[in-house]
Amino acid sequence: MRTFTLLLLLTVTLTATTRAAEKPNVIIIMTDDVGYGDVSCNGYAWGVETPNIDRMAKEGLRFTNGYCTASTCSPTRFSLITGKYAWRQKNTGIAPPNASARILPGTPTIATMFDAAGYETAIVGKWHLGLGTGPKPNWGGEIKPGPCEIGFNYAFIIPTTNDRVPSVYVENHTVYKNDPKDPVDVFDKNPDGQPTPSTTPRDQLRLVGRGHNGTVHNGVGRIGFQTGGKKAKWRDEDIADDITEKALAFIEKNKEQPFFLLFTTNDIHAPRLPHERFLKKSKLGLRGDALVQMDWCVGEVLNHLREWKLAEKTLVVFCSDNGPRVIDAYDDHADEVLGDHKPAGPFRGGKYTINEGGTRTPFITWFPGTIKPGVSDKLVSTMDLYASLAALVGGKLAPNAAPDSVDVLPALLGKKGAKGRDHLLLQRNSAGGGLAVRQGDWRYIQNKKGGELYNLAKDVGEKNNVAAANPEKVQELEALIERARKK
Repeated sequence: MRTFTLLLLLTVTLTATTRAAEKPNVIIIMTDDVGYGDVSCNGYAWGVETPNIDRMAKEGLRFTNGYCTASTCSPTRFSLITGKYAWRQKNTGIAPPNASARILPGTPTIATMFDAAGYETAIVGKWHLGLGTGPKPNWGGEIKPGPCEIGFNYAFIIPTTNDRVPSVYVENHTVYKNDPKDPVDVFDKNPDGQPTPSTTPRDQLRLVGRGHNGTVHNGVGRIGFQTGGKKAKWRDEDIADDITEKALAFIEKNKEQPFFLLFTTNDIHAPRLPHERFLKKSKLGLRGDALVQMDWCVGEVLNHLREWKLAEKTLVVFCSDNGPRVIDAYDDHADEVLGDHKPAGPFRGGKYTINEGGTRTPFITWFPGTIKPGVSDKLVSTMDLYASLAALVGGKLAPNAAPDSVDVLPALLGKKGAKGRDHLLLQRNSAGGGLAVRQGDWRYIQNKKGGELYNLAKDVGEKNNVAAANPEKVQELEALIERARKK
């Protein structure tokens, strides 16, 4: 009996020690062009329901002051991965089809941090941060450097974005389903006189695009020209299924060890062509149907975490790369069926703008058993995930790592008395037109007319510029921005 008791005590002790030593899994789900009001849990989404994201918010922590760092995709993604404001580095704006790698090997990243902490790491979905070293990626052969050279052990990516060529996936270092006899290549100018939207009969085009007069694929014109890769090309309607399948495969493969997954959905970026099973699932046309599809992707991740008994071992963060754009490059009639839906919620502006709607986005943290359900008004940013998650998993930051990322882990976990960041700088696509800063209730925007100042506690829609009446506050916030530029 005594031996049995000792064995039982030893088993309990070892089990407790093992659990204490377990590191939590981490999944960041970054969506594309989804505004604060596009998810129904934020209260502005007429005509569409996002039940999986709503469940995530109900069971987790929904932030009302969650931000990305720029009102377009590439700079926000750069800042998330590097923990650095994108405007500190040249060529971090919207990447063209043949862009070289914007994050080079040797750069400390959120992925290298997780890798060094003993995690399996992956990125699945949209990349749009360039590949190779130039003059353009070796699309027909080995494509390096890329995500696998900056800490991701596995990559299955849309190399640019779905409105640009090449219309293929890249898995690790090669085009997925690559055929050496039909190699992919990408050009800025039409290399072989192929049909373009302007030379294609209207009835053969599924969507009409403005400024997207390159290769026609799947009935849609793209930016740039692609040759080859006939068997490798994806179909727009299948992208969500394809990337979700790869994301789930990575999770299942690594469910017995700690993993970090950056899952970057294609939706709801234009051209919006959701799978046939999601058509007419909203009252908002293709844009709303793409939102339903995006919500399905989130649900698949959450459901499988529960199925594989990983939910209480996994922190999931839901966010967006920038604010919404109703009509963006392709006329899918989204504006005509918008009804009472408010994509940016109560905020002014959206994608491409430096106003609140461009950068204040959905932001939710979910960690059953660790995060108590609730709503937080703490100021947090996608750029802060680097330093915060390092604190969560015991990752070490190199001296030059994540210079602008702030450890707000207690706020992300909803700890009592936790604080968010003091202030956050925001940009459009580039910092050439000036920056904005959010601090407390104040929002200041640099411009050549003396700047704009808004008190968000009284004027969340940024309708009343009070810069002239508050010169000292303008001076204070202008000085804050300039100090950050010189850092």
